[in-house]
Amino acid sequence: MGGHKKKCTSCDHISISYNSCRNRHCPKCQSVAKQRWIKQREAELLVVPYFHVVFTLPSEFNALALSNPKEVYSALFQASWQTIQTFAKDQKHLGAKTGMTSVLHTWGQTLNLHPHLHCIVPGGGINNKGEWMLPKKSSKRSTRQQKYLYPKRAMSVVFRAKFMACLRKQITIPQPIAKKVMAKKWVVYAKRPFLGPQQVIEYLGRYTHKIAISNHRLVNIENNKITFDYKDYRSSGAKKQMSLDASEFIRRFSLHVLPHGFTRMRHYGILASKNKAIDLNKAKTYFGLEKWEKQKIKWEDIAVEKLNIIPNKCPKCKKMTLETVEVIQPLRGPPCAVALKPNNDF
Repeated sequence: MGGHKKKCTSCDHISISYNSCRNRHCPKCQSVAKQRWIKQREAELLVVPYFHVVFTLPSEFNALALSNPKEVYSALFQASWQTIQTFAKDQKHLGAKTGMTSVLHTWGQTLNLHPHLHCIVPGGGINNKGEWMLPKKSSKRSTRQQKYLYPKRAMSVVFRAKFMACLRKQITIPQPIAKKVMAKKWVVYAKRPFLGPQQVIEYLGRYTHKIAISNHRLVNIENNKITFDYKDYRSSGAKKQMSLDASEFIRRFSLHVLPHGFTRMRHYGILASKNKAIDLNKAKTYFGLEKWEKQKIKWEDIAVEKLNIIPNKCPKCKKMTLETVEVIQPLRGPPCAVALKPNNDF
């Protein structure tokens, strides 16, 4: 992808930095994007509990997810927000406008297909009077004491109905699959609230720009086999190792390459871009917080503040004297969109 050759005018040290491919499936090119995304989210936080909600699709949909990824994953986003919105609008549960930030994950620890959505939902919502409302079971508690969002069993039933309706608008669901999934109990997992807004930010950073497997999990590459660490959640999260043939490892990784242009991080309700200036700022005003404004964050600021990297600082003499002396031209461009299309044989 090319790069830059820099020379220190003080000690003549040569430093070469290579350009990022900026592909969202690359394990090395997400640091700046992740930190910029986190800083933007920091400006949106309220002094309320935040809940972690996970919507998981039954494994029977895996074949459809491979042949129709855009339709299946879009339906997952739509159904998840419609589920949260259904309970938020209901006067029995909340009766106010709420929001949600969602991140799509399609993998399990062993790289098999496991589509699910990680969602961050604020505990409550803003009503028409500009007041912050709590879910009814938490209405007698302060926002710091809140331990309840919505009933998980009821959410799973609503989620199942919403997803099936959303997906059927886009594709035909084979009858054997529909029969199996409608007979199952779907999984909607809701954790208790985070300890505070700062913990929300740390958690978001862990999940937003994550890809199927990070470099630190790779243990060994030898004899055409790749060994990597994984957590076995059926054994209480015990750390184990798995070895796969290189072709099988690549096949599994390729399962999680998303359709070209598909948005895997989305914001809804008061956290949606079109609503922040009005609805989010109503909540900000209610809590006496500084109003939200759109931010433009330079990569240089992120490098200094978040990554502890000072641009143009010589690693040898520690002076700010690095200058670009040569631009390294790329040998090739990124793979074309056609090559990234999923193969149904997977």
